[in-house]
Amino acid sequence: MESYYLDWANLLLRWVHVITAIAWIGSSFYFVFLDSSLTPPVDEDLQRQGVSGELWAVHGGGFYHPVKFNVSPPQLPAHLHWFYWESYSTWLSGFALFTVSYLWSASTYLIDKSRMDWAPATAIIVALSFLVVFWLLYDLICRVFGQRKHGDAIVGALVFALVCIASWLACHWFAGRAAFLLVGAMMATAMSASVFFWIIPGQRKVVAAIKAGAPVDPIHGQRGKQRSVHNTYFTLPVLFTMLSGHYSFTYSHPQNWLVLILMMFAGAAIRQFFVMRHGYKLGRNRHPLSYALVGVVAIVAVIVWLQPAPTAAANLSVAKSGASVDYQKVQGVLAQRCYLCHGEQVQMKNVRLDSPQQLKTHAQSVYLQVVVTKLMPMNNATDITDAERLLVKRWFEAGAKTD
Repeated sequence: MESYYLDWANLLLRWVHVITAIAWIGSSFYFVFLDSSLTPPVDEDLQRQGVSGELWAVHGGGFYHPVKFNVSPPQLPAHLHWFYWESYSTWLSGFALFTVSYLWSASTYLIDKSRMDWAPATAIIVALSFLVVFWLLYDLICRVFGQRKHGDAIVGALVFALVCIASWLACHWFAGRAAFLLVGAMMATAMSASVFFWIIPGQRKVVAAIKAGAPVDPIHGQRGKQRSVHNTYFTLPVLFTMLSGHYSFTYSHPQNWLVLILMMFAGAAIRQFFVMRHGYKLGRNRHPLSYALVGVVAIVAVIVWLQPAPTAAANLSVAKSGASVDYQKVQGVLAQRCYLCHGEQVQMKNVRLDSPQQLKTHAQSVYLQVVVTKLMPMNNATDITDAERLLVKRWFEAGAKTD
């Protein structure tokens, strides 16, 4: 029953996480677009009020006219909307999902004994330290170098190096699928921590100064914008790490750390294209197409690099045209590789495969998990071979007979 309730917790937390992430990413993308698309106000009254930029937009049958004040508005409105619960809810639901999916069953999902054979408690502590240490180092880099000349370039280079080091360590210490997700969680933690420790506190200080009639220190706005811009570049890499768990050819590669780095780099480059594109339309910078092309080239390079060897493709073709595999042969494979988690004693995910009737019920899932995605056995803990996967493939294609 525990597995059943864990599956429900996983489903509901994943649902909440996706919903809140959409809200957070959507608002983040919108404000980056807004900042890049503002033009100096034409109206003299807006200029006198201290408006530094405005935008006219049409959406949903109406016209919108957002304006941005250079440091502070002449008077605060009675109701001021804050954007922070989208961030906090995304992180809280994501951490809860990470706990249920990986930390709760660390020996199965987090640990790959061929990489590091450590106790579950140790693996959990090290995994959580990734979230904390990355945030502390990232924050230190921003505070030390962020306000210097060419600070943005320096911070960008150092943060990229930090992400590369963390990716290498995670992929050498943890199971591939967990390593990819851990790197994404690490970056997402830094994103939400920036909102919690810098962006929102800075905005509160600005509001308090306005209410007190005191001068507003522009440093709060500068720091907030800096962290917000970093967050937008983190977004596509983080999304890739969350989705990659469904595609084992990425995280199961011997150089999976390099696959992860290249794909995250591609995501950041493509995001740079979209950020700069808004300014290009207003004549503020050169055409950013080169960034998109760099990202696409990186993705294509990874696709070509990871493609199966021709000999493996030939073996699949031979297997498809070969003689069908009967139940006795595939049962031998399942007994050796799958019954440990899906047999009489344990039925993970409420799946049992040690009887003809149960196997027939789950034949489609077995084919998808063992042959198509190669997600099972988890982290290949039972050392299933490619030849044995081919046997399962031929058995399923022949009708998945169990008699």
